[in-house]
Amino acid sequence: MNVRPLADRVIVKPIEVEEKTKSGIVLPDTAKEKPQEGEIVAVGPGRYEDGKLIPMNVKQGDRVLFAKYAGTEIKLDGEEYLIMRESDILGIIE
Repeated sequence: MNVRPLADRVIVKPIEVEEKTKSGIVLPDTAKEKPQEGEIVAVGPGRYEDGKLIPMNVKQGDRVLFAKYAGTEIKLDGEEYLIMRESDILGIIE
């Protein structure tokens, strides 16, 4: 990948989870909700506040939960990614 996020932005690769009903029926793509889980593939340097650099709380490789409609969708090398601010990330999955 040849994109480097700026400031407090991250690039996330959404993780698609196959959704099934309790009876075992697999839901089609049109009935699925947008994924809210992904893996961070690139991290910006952080944001400046009062002239000081505030480092990021996440790092490349972290698996995160993010807001349902967070970020901007982009396509690189045939893969779909999201660029979002660190504040759109709800938590790190450990």
